[in-house]
Amino acid sequence: MKQIIVMEKYPVFTIEINKDETSHQSVDEILAYMKEKIDTHPVATYIGEFDHYTHTSNLEIGEINPKILDAKNIICCFGKKIPKPEVLAVRPRSIGIAELADKFVVSFLEAPNPDANREMESWVKGIANS
Repeated sequence: MKQIIVMEKYPVFTIEINKDETSHQSVDEILAYMKEKIDTHPVATYIGEFDHYTHTSNLEIGEINPKILDAKNIICCFGKKIPKPEVLAVRPRSIGIAELADKFVVSFLEAPNPDANREMESWVKGIANS
């Protein structure tokens, strides 16, 4: 897993998992794995899923890199405190899963909560060889 800056300002954690490194064969299977991790976490709560690929492909102006076969997000929240109203701007968390011909690319924006980052990184790394 590596940390990169996307669009010159967004700190993102990302990993590429070759399809021969995981038993998961689709974005939906990875989403189910991630939902199980969220559901069993003592603080995180599942919010929903977003089919980004379908949304974008249905737009008249939508553009998708032809190498991307599927793209979905799972959304959850680790928030256990609301110390000030502005913290709501950095919640909830979204983990994106994109399928390419030979691999999955999984990414998430760095959270202000280091514990949430560690947990999401652990979940994402668990996709490989599972």
